[in-house]
Amino acid sequence: MSTAVETPIASVSFTEGAVKELNKIKDQQEMGDDFGLRVGVEGGGCSGMTYVLGFDQKKEGDQEHIINGIKVYMHKAHGLYLAGMVIDFQDGLNARGFTFNNPNAASTCGCGT
Repeated sequence: MSTAVETPIASVSFTEGAVKELNKIKDQQEMGDDFGLRVGVEGGGCSGMTYVLGFDQKKEGDQEHIINGIKVYMHKAHGLYLAGMVIDFQDGLNARGFTFNNPNAASTCGCGT
């Protein structure tokens, strides 16, 4: 039995805008308490990796954290790639959606992944 851990220095962080939007999405979807926000990476995209962000149930190999009051699931192997990343939500005229500011990314591409 694992418990969620409030980490003083989380591997990822959320801006106030991201927290507000994530809570709104969770409330609209009426998900049970066994769902948390999955944050991760997967291969693909022209710069090598794409980010994963979505509500999911806990899976084998996941670590569970509470970040800004949000239950977050991350596969333990992804921590290296996500350390220091800030997730934001933009709601402007030119773009609307979540953005990922990762200080570990060696490069980014025009497609936004």
